[in-house]
Amino acid sequence: MKEIYAGNAALQENPAEVSGEYVSMLGEEYYRIRNFDHMPPFFMSIVSSSDHWMFISSTGGLTAGRANAESALFPYYTDDRIAENQANTGPVSIFQVARGEKTFLWEPFSERYAGLYRLERNLYKNVYGSALVYEEINHDLGLTFRYAWRASEKFGFVKTSWLKNDADACQIQILDGLQNLLPFGATTALQTTFSNLLNAYKRNELELASGLGIFALSSTLTDLAEPSESLKATVAWQLGLENGSFLLSTQQVESFRRGLEPVQETDVRGFRGAYLVCAGLELANGQEKEWHIVADVNQDSSAVAARLQSLQHPAQTLEELRRDIQKNSLDLRKIVASADGLQFSGDRLSAAHHFSNVLFNTMRGGIFAENYTVEKADFLDFIGIRNQTVLHTHADFFASLPPTFHFPLSTPPSADLERLCYEYLPLTFSRRHGDPSRPWNKFSINVKKPDGSQRLDYQGNWRDIFQNWEPLAWSYPEFAEGMICKFLNATTADGYNPYRVTRDGIEWEAPAPNDPWANIGYWGDHQIVYLEKLLEISGKFHPARLQALLTRRIFSHANVPYHIKPYQALLEDPHNTIDFAWPLEKQVEARVKTLGMDGRLLLTADGQVFHVNMLEKLLTLLLAKLSNFVPEGGIWMNTQRPEWNDANNALVGKGLSVVTLGYLRRFIVFFERLVEETPSKFQVTREIGRFFAATGDVLREHAGTLTGSFPEKAGTSDDEQRRQFMDALGQLGSDYRANLYANGFSGDFAPLDKAALLEFLALAQKYVEHSLRANRRPDNLFHAYNILQLGKETASIGHLDEMLEGQVAILSSGLLSGAESLALLQSLKASRLYRADQHSYILYPNRDLPGFLRKNCLSAEQVRDSALIAKLVEQNNRDLIVRDVNGVYHFNGSFRNAQGVKKALAGLQKSADYQPLVEAESETILALFEKTFHHAAFTGRSGTFFAFEGLGSIYWHMVSKLLLAVQEVYLREPLPALLDAYYDIRMGLGFNKSPETYGAFPTDPYSHTPAGQGAKQPGMTGQVKEEILTRLAELGLFVENGVITFKSALLRPAEFTGQPGIFTYIDVTGQEKTLDLPAGALAYTFCQVPVIVRSRADEKIVVRFTDGTSVESAERTLDPATCQHIFQRDNFVQQISWFTKTSGA
Repeated sequence: MKEIYAGNAALQENPAEVSGEYVSMLGEEYYRIRNFDHMPPFFMSIVSSSDHWMFISSTGGLTAGRANAESALFPYYTDDRIAENQANTGPVSIFQVARGEKTFLWEPFSERYAGLYRLERNLYKNVYGSALVYEEINHDLGLTFRYAWRASEKFGFVKTSWLKNDADACQIQILDGLQNLLPFGATTALQTTFSNLLNAYKRNELELASGLGIFALSSTLTDLAEPSESLKATVAWQLGLENGSFLLSTQQVESFRRGLEPVQETDVRGFRGAYLVCAGLELANGQEKEWHIVADVNQDSSAVAARLQSLQHPAQTLEELRRDIQKNSLDLRKIVASADGLQFSGDRLSAAHHFSNVLFNTMRGGIFAENYTVEKADFLDFIGIRNQTVLHTHADFFASLPPTFHFPLSTPPSADLERLCYEYLPLTFSRRHGDPSRPWNKFSINVKKPDGSQRLDYQGNWRDIFQNWEPLAWSYPEFAEGMICKFLNATTADGYNPYRVTRDGIEWEAPAPNDPWANIGYWGDHQIVYLEKLLEISGKFHPARLQALLTRRIFSHANVPYHIKPYQALLEDPHNTIDFAWPLEKQVEARVKTLGMDGRLLLTADGQVFHVNMLEKLLTLLLAKLSNFVPEGGIWMNTQRPEWNDANNALVGKGLSVVTLGYLRRFIVFFERLVEETPSKFQVTREIGRFFAATGDVLREHAGTLTGSFPEKAGTSDDEQRRQFMDALGQLGSDYRANLYANGFSGDFAPLDKAALLEFLALAQKYVEHSLRANRRPDNLFHAYNILQLGKETASIGHLDEMLEGQVAILSSGLLSGAESLALLQSLKASRLYRADQHSYILYPNRDLPGFLRKNCLSAEQVRDSALIAKLVEQNNRDLIVRDVNGVYHFNGSFRNAQGVKKALAGLQKSADYQPLVEAESETILALFEKTFHHAAFTGRSGTFFAFEGLGSIYWHMVSKLLLAVQEVYLREPLPALLDAYYDIRMGLGFNKSPETYGAFPTDPYSHTPAGQGAKQPGMTGQVKEEILTRLAELGLFVENGVITFKSALLRPAEFTGQPGIFTYIDVTGQEKTLDLPAGALAYTFCQVPVIVRSRADEKIVVRFTDGTSVESAERTLDPATCQHIFQRDNFVQQISWFTKTSGA
């Protein structure tokens, strides 16, 4: 390697080995990445127990704020711009270090002077995810600089800095602070579109006595001819640097670098805000200096006055600041602890990763505020928002409630109130999963009311929030049925679900023709699989409750103004299948204004919510799926929205989902068992009864196909018979919908014979299993999606490349035996889906897309027989095609797809010169375009981009779904090779990797890892919920038939500690407690009850109660009464100790 000089200075080669390990600092455990600057930049999320948010790059560039992106402290840019803007946004530290006659300029973490010093840079993140520490060691100067980002509910964002001298004494001039501070009112639209105009309104002021910086707009930006004051501000202040001066902009920073003395700024107008402290200090050998810079947003005049008063007492304020930082950390631990996120294991990375998983799961799904205790005031607020009639009709009932009470309420006096009681979920801390790496999602952290008291709220896209509730239900099982009711009450009478679920109700998308990212429609597989998982949880914890709910007429239908077109219209144009019913939309919103959010539900003629039982809700979902069933193909995706992977959006209309078929099989099996175990008689609406009976007739009519493959009838082909079957089911669904949209429900209910229902479910299961078996590939993998190819009277099936999603679905379906599952997993490891560099799996095979020069090329041979093309080229008409200087032909560069070709042909057809040639060759030209670009095989943006769900990317949620699916198979059939396969998949997850391989902190969950890059999109990925579920089984805890059972089938020796330790946990009352653990133990919590596991030859379980008594048993199962106390989180059980033999893993 050649030596490189900058001027006369040889540039230093700094150490490049990246490593990771745990260290103790600042009173807690941190994970350290050594030499993180030799990794590509990566993005992180720093969290708090309140409404702070911070997204930060390893470069130091960041954005942060309170509640949402409209209340930002630093500009809310996309993650790539945040990483690049480190030099002008966020922290800046510049030191002039004087020793003897020389003064050295040192700017930690800056690339301005790269190579001039021998440096080491390390990055630390605490286990709780609430603190991040940057460290730069300057070996030439003998100085170490660290700064940490932490949060304080009372004070805001805290940047704490430490400067330590390990060499001879020195004098240091410091310039330290924050750049590009935003004033209140600097919205994201202003930041990104009108930033220069925004700057013109900025005013940065200094309060001299305290050193408080105030950053405000002189007025809010408007072009209206009216006054528009801006009466809130961002503030910044410091503690620890004495006798300093202050700068409110970066105008003098370059002068400081050159050695000039800065002139204090007290009022800066029309410039970006900065809060920079200039101070001098001396450091002896071994001495360290600490200081804090604090900033907060949305401060009104009263808050600023209070802060000025507190700064008159700096020592007291500093102590309050330190306590509040600690409180934030403790409160965050309490949130995670309440969802069983605290564990003590010999596998530290697994325990820390579990904490992160639970943290981000609660951030998206929320956490229950006070166990099962409900505040009357909040409950009444919820009822009033949802249904004013219920609030007034049952005024006496509500008046009788105490200020706080235990949920659930017994015997609510009406179906409406019972429905709303189930739907009342007192959650907080929830937010949508938006961040600068996915800026199209808008988050809002609504944890506080205007008066500062706790606000209960949740919101999420349908496919997000219910999956995050699944692991939450394991910690709060008494709310499991409420989650199911919330799910079912938001589904529509035609068997689908709206886009978003909130505490207040439901939301759907309306047409926005000018927004390419806005679409209306219904998602597919999320509906069945997430409901099924919640149903299974209820069945595990409360075996009889679903049976009771099955016949209770307390369930509603969402009245979404999406009208699916008639079946014939679906056949003619399967891409445009939903009409938005604008009159219904207006009618619904008018009802909301008078009734409340229940106005978005299906109502009776007299304005009451129309109720059905759970059986009807479940049956409606099943019938809707079966009406789109294409035998041996899958479920037809004809509702304008894709499934889990929305990057496969081009499958809409032509796609057949084997994935949904797999989940439907699991649902039917559960549904059948539930019906079998329910002794009650059943009733459904006459409309659903007729739909059910007619669907059963079609299934029975074609049952002969189940013995083999199509055709069943002589004289018909496979594709003709499939089409007849598909048409029969599709028309039934269409007829049911047409009557529903035109007439609603009659209100009449009819009996549904239990035996007939069981026969129907058994037959439906046979059809589903037959089609799943038909989708096994020769390599033992399964198709995930197929292509529906419709002829005049035929329906044929085309296949796509293998996808990881299909393997997960078939494993999850429960159809395969252990041996079949193992064969699949062995083929998967040998397939194109395996990525050896990450020891994990991509979503679909990577493809080498043609480069630009190869992409749009037609040879002379290909166009030789086209008189139209010859004439166009001869006349130099470039509307359709052009020939380049090399004789290669290219379609018009403005074309995006075949629609552009059709438009160009239509234009040419208007010319007499081209009209006959266009008529003769249009189909040939379109076929040539298809042969060039292969758009028929286009599945969506997934096949055209190289990150997110794109080519070569590992999507960690799907890998974790694979992990859970394999675990389920192993627990059904414990083959040793399946256990090996399980832990092999687990070994590929990020927390088992080095920081360099993973590309980030290993214990943090990330959305995806593109080919050749590190992990991307931090935090709130669906991965977290799958791993929470697998983790519980790994540690040996199971719930079946209402009781807790311990099994060591997945428990590994590495989980047991090698030496004594202390398990610090938080009990159900919110009290922090400790347990001394001997060597050879591990600990975790379940429903916030600590579980201690120890290796021992003679197995036993010891349950200790809070009254000091205990019971001991040689059985692995706890008694039902004890389990109910644990599930109800009533603090009756203090601790469980499980002594087990050597692990089975």
